[in-house]
Amino acid sequence: MIAEELINDMIPPLKLKDDANKALVWMEELRCNELPVVDREKFLGFVTEDLIMEENDPGRLIADFEKLGERCFVSKNSHFYDVLKIAAEHDMQMVGVGDDEDRYLGVITVRDTINSFAQTAAIQIPGSILVLSVNQIDYSLSQISRLVEENNAKILSSSIKEENDDPNKLRITLKINRPDLSAIVATLERFGFKVIGRFQESEVLDEEKDRIDMLLKFLDI
Repeated sequence: MIAEELINDMIPPLKLKDDANKALVWMEELRCNELPVVDREKFLGFVTEDLIMEENDPGRLIADFEKLGERCFVSKNSHFYDVLKIAAEHDMQMVGVGDDEDRYLGVITVRDTINSFAQTAAIQIPGSILVLSVNQIDYSLSQISRLVEENNAKILSSSIKEENDDPNKLRITLKINRPDLSAIVATLERFGFKVIGRFQESEVLDEEKDRIDMLLKFLDI
């Protein structure tokens, strides 16, 4: 899924000549805390409710406010993982989207992106979660996949993250289309992989929903 498909057409951009009161009214109606600012099809960043409230001047023009997240912007062909990454890097709940000439097309909300992610096949297909700790030098997804498939199973999705306390190690999180991981775990351990967690999907459903609601901030699902 790409950025262009995730644009929320219900969120209008503010113009420089708009005032703070208009921004606050729109934010209340849309139940959001920030809005994009656009001038002549150019994305300038976001104005937030906090910035406006700090100034306490409803008549102040948007042009006079500091803009946040000027680089919180992706091309229309960006993958939705990139949208989440950019939003997390800038600590924003929206990401601007531009065409091939960087002309403003609209915004994507983190919430919409997460909802779309939750509808992907990897999330919807039943299975279990397996977490491995691997030395970076030894990492090979193709080898892991081969060992999983030898047990008549498939990897539906995977994510990789450096261990916080050891940058030489990777944490590999796999979703596998089998409820029982016993044979897969035995095979992986036989080939030297360290299994640090395994969960039936029902056991982690609530936790995963909480993580999704937090923007998949560290992309470690």
